[in-house]
Amino acid sequence: MKELNQKSKFNIPCNGNQKLKTQILRVTEDVELNTLLKMSNITAIDRLGYNDHGPTHIKIVANSALRILRLLTKKGIVPNIVKDYKDYKFQNEDAEIIVVLSAILHDIGHAVHRERHELLSAIFSEKIIDRLLDGLYKKEEKAIVKFETIHSIYSHEPNIRPTTLEGGIMKVADALDMEKGRARIPYQIGNVNIHSLSAMAIEKVEIFEGKERPVKIVIYMSNPAGIFQVDELLKQKVKTSGIAQFLIIEARLLKKGQGKILKSFKF
Repeated sequence: MKELNQKSKFNIPCNGNQKLKTQILRVTEDVELNTLLKMSNITAIDRLGYNDHGPTHIKIVANSALRILRLLTKKGIVPNIVKDYKDYKFQNEDAEIIVVLSAILHDIGHAVHRERHELLSAIFSEKIIDRLLDGLYKKEEKAIVKFETIHSIYSHEPNIRPTTLEGGIMKVADALDMEKGRARIPYQIGNVNIHSLSAMAIEKVEIFEGKERPVKIVIYMSNPAGIFQVDELLKQKVKTSGIAQFLIIEARLLKKGQGKILKSFKF
């Protein structure tokens, strides 16, 4: 887990967002947070034989969430932190703080248990967020950003519907971490089932600016077993995300370097 302690390894495109830059620096230096991430992987991988829920996973989710948020705001879609708190003059950059922090913190509940980990993550996150936001906001603004972040953390599971754009983005971004590298460990230790086999078929996930809708997600797979990841896992989270209307999802089967469309989804 030492990779998270190396600042250069946590590659988040801050794009001039100084608050976000500060967050990333503080994340790399927070001993409790990094310990919880390490413990989360011990629970998920070593004890339960699941896939990665630690540092690598949260980096992927944070980058995907930030990418989706920026594509949506580029099209004029307003985050709830901006829309719902007009008196505080929050900006899109504050929504970036929320999606990145919630991505980083959403799975730390695994340090205690897989069951109800979303609730545990929300509880454990409060004091960590206080540290990470210290000095960046006035007291009331800090409370708003903190609890909007906790909302996104709590609502990332399929059966909980987020009420904010930021929460929906984080939920979808979490589900998009499905490339085969994440499934490699459970597969190698002998957990061979439709979940691991289908995950091993996913070669790449890319997020593009869409034409018909703001965001186009393309999932490339080496064999049709990968469609299980889309049909049974991704679709469930997208349907309860609250942002499905902004997305088009394509599943492509790779043959000779070309991607043939297997399915295209609109919700």
